[in-house]
This record gives sequence, C-alpha cells and structure tokens, in this order.
Amino acid sequence: MKTSPAVHRLRLVSGPEGLSFLLLLVCSVLKRTTDFNAVPVMGSIHGALFVLYVVFLALAWQQQRWDAKRGILLFVLSVLPTGGFFAERMLAKEERGEVPAAAAAA
Repeated sequence: MKTSPAVHRLRLVSGPEGLSFLLLLVCSVLKRTTDFNAVPVMGSIHGALFVLYVVFLALAWQQQRWDAKRGILLFVLSVLPTGGFFAERMLAKEERGEVPAAAAAA
C-alpha cells in the first residue's frame, strides 16, 4: 500500500507540533518564575499545530485504512511532550519503505 499525501502532511506537522509543545511547557515555567509571559502566543501556535495534526491524522487514518491500534497510538503520541518526534520518525520510516505500510498498520 502506497503512503498517501495525508501521511506525508501528518509527518511534516508532527515534528513542529512536538517542538511547540515543549516550547509551551518552557513558556509556562517561565511565566511562573519570571515576568516573561509568552504563553498566549505559544499556546495559539501549539493549538493550531495540534488541530492540524489531528485533522491530518484523521485523513491519513481513513486513506491508509489503519487499524484502531495505530491510529490511537499516533493520537496518544500527540499529547505527550516528545511524542511528536516519535510519530515523525515512525511515519518517515513508513514513507521511506523501511517498514511496509501493511506491516506498520499491524
């Protein structure tokens, strides 16, 4: 099974989504320990990237006909602080053909 453009978009947004989550955590700590408050800006950026991630995940899940286990794993990775990086790595291997899409779905 060939990977779809939705999988490629999901892979491309997973790294920045993970990075924005980490930056939001740093901004939250800085807000409470200093006068620096970038939480509203980082929160908006992270929120937009998270929504894109979920939309691309739904599209890829539908187009690739992934089983529930894979779809749920990719969603859970999106809510973990470094999970976006692991999702990107997993999807990149699938795109490069290192892991066949059918085996990746199993």
